[in-house]
Amino acid sequence: MKKYSILSTLFAATLLVGCEQELADLKPPVTTTPTGSIGTNINVSNFVTIGNSLVAGYQASALFNEGQDESLGKIINTQFAFAGGTSEFNQPTINSVNGFSGLAGSIPLGRLILFDPDGPGPRGAGPAASGTPARSVTCPSVVETPAVPAPYNSGDPITPFTGDKGKLNNFGVPGIQVGQLLIAATGGPATSNPAYNPFYARFATNPSVNGTTGSTILSDVIARNPTFFLLEIGNNDILGYATGGASNPAIFTSLADFTTRYNGVIATLLGNLPNAKGVIGNIPDITSIPFFSTVRWNAVPLDAATAASLNSGFAGLNQVLSTIQGNAGLMANFGLTSNDLERRKVNYVAGTSNPVLINDETLTNLGPVLDFLAANSLITSQQRTALAPYQQSRPATATDLLVLSAGGVIGTCVGGNAQAINGLSIPLGDNLVLIPSEIAEIQQRTNEFNGVILAAANNSNNRLAHADLNTEFKTFVQNKGATVNGILLTPTITPPYAGFSEDGVHPNGRGYAFLANIFIRAINAKFSSTIPEADITKYRGTRTPVSPQKSF
Repeated sequence: MKKYSILSTLFAATLLVGCEQELADLKPPVTTTPTGSIGTNINVSNFVTIGNSLVAGYQASALFNEGQDESLGKIINTQFAFAGGTSEFNQPTINSVNGFSGLAGSIPLGRLILFDPDGPGPRGAGPAASGTPARSVTCPSVVETPAVPAPYNSGDPITPFTGDKGKLNNFGVPGIQVGQLLIAATGGPATSNPAYNPFYARFATNPSVNGTTGSTILSDVIARNPTFFLLEIGNNDILGYATGGASNPAIFTSLADFTTRYNGVIATLLGNLPNAKGVIGNIPDITSIPFFSTVRWNAVPLDAATAASLNSGFAGLNQVLSTIQGNAGLMANFGLTSNDLERRKVNYVAGTSNPVLINDETLTNLGPVLDFLAANSLITSQQRTALAPYQQSRPATATDLLVLSAGGVIGTCVGGNAQAINGLSIPLGDNLVLIPSEIAEIQQRTNEFNGVILAAANNSNNRLAHADLNTEFKTFVQNKGATVNGILLTPTITPPYAGFSEDGVHPNGRGYAFLANIFIRAINAKFSSTIPEADITKYRGTRTPVSPQKSF
């Protein structure tokens, strides 16, 4: 098995994927022209899309040319054209092959790629790679990683859109929450303004300079006077909290705020566009995306020597846990149970996949009982200090989810200490793991938000269709994929059948076509149209890994 890295221009998160993949039996695109009818209940002559990165065409953690060419709205509009609609769909083109995802200091980051540092032959056998410098890690062992080849080693700075802002059809803005559709601060100023979004500022008709006056995303939409719109918004009111391991409640939108803001968006659109109709999508279960399923909870294979060394280090912890288990009075006084203590014990096994060591804040903190043991000379002060990292730790189980970026942390040294290994001898931080209670919290909030979205469609006087992305995506994940247009599409980032791009959050081109078809079915069902569904074989999948000697 090779180690594949998922890289942006300056940093990587390693993950393990199987290299013995089936050869793709990919069929050529269908050459016949589909037909259908828009019908008489809607007018799609001026179709606009509104929302976040899913609407913008964001893939592989960046906005870049190929991704925009496969945006949700552009795919749907292509199908509208087959049914008699217009082929025109103007987007705020980014004009960048590798795109922009953000800044590392002042350096622009671009799209992610799958990178195979081994290349097709033995490590180091090929020519020196260009671009990003090679890396050398010496702790806990020496690993040499060659450079990412050009042109995949750089991003491009974000620049203003120079086209006609008054003729845009795509108002998708990566990274925004629902409330940012309504406020001028989304367009500026760039400093001391947490609502600022450079992806909107680049095409705003009147970017705000003070955060209170200027255009908003919705005011720009309304000025376009669309006849039909697609709204997909709300994911980011949950996503940032989830991808951060549920460690920052401040970015987790409350149900009350979401309800007020979402209903405000709907009222603004329907009130200012009295003749327009639309389709609104709900929020898929974010905990089911590959960002949370690619790095496994038991992702650590160990040889005999390493397993033995690690187990030696945990002998003291396991002994203390057993001592507490043997004292019923002690457990009762500190609110502990034998099962609770047993699940904290660590025992690594050679030759098998071992669970990652994590922190679990729902566990009773062992600090007080360890202090008691130290105060009564049942453990030494040195032992008490050594046990401090494990007061709420346990080996992960199949009910835990590790974020994709954990792949770049597991197995690395803490502070250059070869005995302090993240995920093995030191628990992973809270920001890298979702435990069951956090998963349940995120899913509950998703369901609550989706209730608000459904109610908005039901109370729209039949002007809004409702696309149930959540249910469709659950089926897709539960079935481990689907055969669409004669080819397999899977809820993974693993080529050749992946439906997701390299970031594990956003679809690739085929995934966006799959998503577009959910909206098309909802439109057809609500408005008696017969718009043909998109052929996913016409769109790109996730590319196979590049190597120091070869690029895709």
